[in-house]
Amino acid sequence: DVCSSDLFVSPDGRFLVAIWQRDGEHRTVSIVEAAPEGQSQPKVHHFRYDKPGDRIDERRPRLFDLDAGAEIPVDATLFPSPWDLSDFLWLPDSSEFLFRYNARGHRTMRVLAIAVPSGAVRTVLEDTSPTFIDWAHRSWLHWLPTEGRFLWSSERSGWHHLERVEIATGERLPITSGEWVVRGVDDVDEQARTLTLRLSGRDPAQSPYHVHHARVGFDGDGFTMLTEADGTHEITWAPDGATYVDSFSRVDLPPRHELRRSSDGAKVCDLETADDAELVAAHWQRPERFVAKGRDGITDIHGVILRPVGFDPARRYAVVENVYAGPQDSHAPVAWRTSYGSMSALAEMGFVVVQADGMGTANRGKAFHDRCHKNLGDAGFPDRIAWLRAAAATRPWMDLSRVGIYGGSAGGQNAMRALIAHPDVYSVAVADCGCHDNRMDKIWWNEQWMGWPIGPQYSASSNVDNAHLLQGKLLLMVGELDTNVDPSSTLQVVNALLKANKNFDFLMYPGEDHNAGRGGEYADYGERKRFDFFVRHLLGQNPPEWSGTDTAATKITK
Repeated sequence: DVCSSDLFVSPDGRFLVAIWQRDGEHRTVSIVEAAPEGQSQPKVHHFRYDKPGDRIDERRPRLFDLDAGAEIPVDATLFPSPWDLSDFLWLPDSSEFLFRYNARGHRTMRVLAIAVPSGAVRTVLEDTSPTFIDWAHRSWLHWLPTEGRFLWSSERSGWHHLERVEIATGERLPITSGEWVVRGVDDVDEQARTLTLRLSGRDPAQSPYHVHHARVGFDGDGFTMLTEADGTHEITWAPDGATYVDSFSRVDLPPRHELRRSSDGAKVCDLETADDAELVAAHWQRPERFVAKGRDGITDIHGVILRPVGFDPARRYAVVENVYAGPQDSHAPVAWRTSYGSMSALAEMGFVVVQADGMGTANRGKAFHDRCHKNLGDAGFPDRIAWLRAAAATRPWMDLSRVGIYGGSAGGQNAMRALIAHPDVYSVAVADCGCHDNRMDKIWWNEQWMGWPIGPQYSASSNVDNAHLLQGKLLLMVGELDTNVDPSSTLQVVNALLKANKNFDFLMYPGEDHNAGRGGEYADYGERKRFDFFVRHLLGQNPPEWSGTDTAATKITK
């Protein structure tokens, strides 16, 4: 079938490209709502949910000569197994039709051109990777058809940067370069021929995760930093664009605000500077940034350490790690907050709480990111464990004989994995709505990192297939109506643990969707269960009884 939105007529009106589609499997997942509101009987829900390895929709361009009323054959050799075709464009002179081809498996990306009237296909640009091209988060294209060019982002240098590409020749000229990364393009000014972008890692004296802003010309000229202070930045433009407010902070530096001139990024004046002195005087503990070497003894691993109010350095504190090692981003806090939600709440229960980004997560170089390739079970554990041990070596109040871990979604997979692969370090885990087997989870996210076709790497990273290796105390949680991660992923773990005769705790939330233990109607209940699990198994204490009106916040005071 061809949809009308997928019809592209050439500027001269002579030719038409129609995007033909053969539908894939369109897998349906069914879930049961046991206690629907106002009903006495269960209710079944169905939704489309493609999974890794499924036959997907296949889209291909077909070329027609409208004057002749005939189809012109197009050779598909250069786009044999499309994950997607996108960014369709006719050149202004109607000589070629351009589009982007993302090959399934995400290791080849091409910009292709179909010539008329011949139907011949040529490669304008090709990027390949032995691991993956992060098409969903680090792939950007902006056409400049009147110039015969386009702007493109690529990691082919090992770092995510911008290029200018000549359509006629495929010549690629760098706009940005160096051992740092472009995080995103915020604005394209075609009249001024400039880009406003976010970046990180350009100043080696700062954290590679701090977001900065800059402007650069389409030709790579006039590169101008718009932010400079040691922190992570957000900018707010004045209505006339002549100035902007630069707001920045770190986990250990309260927000500061400066007025700056947009023409050259120069500071006009300081506006406001926040002060946390009164919080500190009230024994609030400022989060600590900590950096240590990862598994290779070379690469810096960055994270944060939270301590409870009334912290006593003479005590020994059990450690709880908040984990989310999803490769699409980096996750440890970088901006100042008075509270980091569940992390701060757990600290007030009497724990030292940590979070760090190991290899396999994003916003560093490609080699750092590639660690996740076909290997989500790794989850950066060797790096974060080295980081933990380095922190404890100079902080005797961190008791690494008592370490717990918790997370949701990909973090739920990671949390359980800790007790499978690293029980010598972690002894207690709470895993909420985990994608415990990547064959069970949504196709786009999992094939991006685990590859296609399906191979033994999926089993190697599966918490289901490796459940028999579990050691320690595990609490599994899931919402019965999870439409983000098929809840059967958690139930299959439960099944495998029962068959392996493993002890564990399990909680299903009726009527709740994804992250049920951290949001929705039962958020407080899930938080209390998590608190209790760590208090009981890491502190060796019986948690206080709850009243019917207790919330997670009032539980802390008990």
